[in-house]
Amino acid sequence: MTASLLRLSPLLPSASPPSPSTSLPTVHLIQAKTDIDAVLTWLREYESSPHTFTNYRKEAERLLYWTQDRGKTLGALSRDDLMDYQRFLANPQPAEKWVAPAKPRSHPDWKPFTGPLSASSQRQALTILNTLFKYLREAGYLAANPLALARLGKRRVPASPTIDRYLEPTLWQKVWSSLDTLPNDTPRAARQNARARWLLSLLYLTGARRAEVAQAVMGDIYPRNGMWWWRVVGKGNKVGDIPVGEDLLAALAQYRQHLGLGVLPQLGEQQPLVGRLSAKGQVMPLTDRHICGLVKAVFARTAAQCRATEPAMAAKLEAASTHWLRHTSATHQLDAGVPLLVVSQNLRHSNIQTTRKYLHTEDDVRHAATQALKLRP
Repeated sequence: MTASLLRLSPLLPSASPPSPSTSLPTVHLIQAKTDIDAVLTWLREYESSPHTFTNYRKEAERLLYWTQDRGKTLGALSRDDLMDYQRFLANPQPAEKWVAPAKPRSHPDWKPFTGPLSASSQRQALTILNTLFKYLREAGYLAANPLALARLGKRRVPASPTIDRYLEPTLWQKVWSSLDTLPNDTPRAARQNARARWLLSLLYLTGARRAEVAQAVMGDIYPRNGMWWWRVVGKGNKVGDIPVGEDLLAALAQYRQHLGLGVLPQLGEQQPLVGRLSAKGQVMPLTDRHICGLVKAVFARTAAQCRATEPAMAAKLEAASTHWLRHTSATHQLDAGVPLLVVSQNLRHSNIQTTRKYLHTEDDVRHAATQALKLRP
């Protein structure tokens, strides 16, 4: 468990864990003696929810790196320190020490950040850390919560109207067509090409989250009453079934052929749903961070291809993330006439109003209808 929390890379000045606060309350509900032990105890509370665990681990890890880099412990952090930390999240410096393109956590060039965090991501980070500090305060490990005085609620900031977080059909087709330009002249390149096609097919046709893809295995796709389904463990450890249509099943069969597997999955098959071949020929799982890097690489390739003639499209792709494919899937499903309730069920939204925001055609109709009002009839 300790290794899964911190890599203790050369990023840190020392691999030795920090000491706990020297002025602790008298009641101790956990046995932690160091900050790392305390954070690990907190994270164990979320082991049954992989998505939450991953997000919480990421933010705790970043804070521990930052505090140790400054020679401090969690118990020594003040409100001023956390204000400094928020400014750091907005601009992690020096960049060569903290920032790098997305890579697997085991990669030697891995860094805690892929770039500055947006205002909303900063709020999310501090909200998660507030949960950590409250837990450690109530457990008796910390004397106080340095975020207790912080205003963590959302500020009223108008949403930017400049970028819709989905790809229009024309732009999506450019992304898909860019896969035809991937190298395909060696067995390794052919496998990577097949993986990219399968990954984008899976994300686009299902609207799945990248964390759901990262933890899925082949046996999660199964037949029922002559139809195929993908059983997904999503947010909050909720289980849902996503329909697997003909296009997705064909894409899966093609990907499995490149892995040397049978055409369709078998019940209980534990091969990763999207993976990489090890030096020994074994299919190894990808992390959600690695999945993000693969998708961003395809977006970057497409952006480079259309930058000279269609700079607006290139700029949009450069801003896009893996999660945009979830929005794209929802929007395109609705535009194709898939009923709102069905799309909501496919995305596993708890509230259908969350799905309704993808009905961009409704906005287009509303805009056109409003043109009936004229200054001069």
